Amino acid sequence: MQAAEEESDERIVKDSNGNVLNDGDAVVLIKDLKVKGSSTTLKQGTKIKSIRIVGGDHEVDCKMDGGSFMLKACYLKKV
Repeated sequence: MQAAEEESDERIVKDSNGNVLNDGDAVVLIKDLKVKGSSTTLKQGTKIKSIRIVGGDHEVDCKMDGGSFMLKACYLKKV
């Protein structure tokens, strides 16, 4: 019963297709995203490995070759 209580405390984050995302999952961008404050654009189809789920408006923290980004789960698809 203790494990069930711990799971309900955690935030459930779902991708654009409704699949549950977990730490360490690999995802793909479903839309080109402009990076605020920069001329960089994250391209559709870019694969992101080893995501991290965090609290707040932007639920996913990830590191790519262009740097570290905070993304909304609605722009991601689980691989």
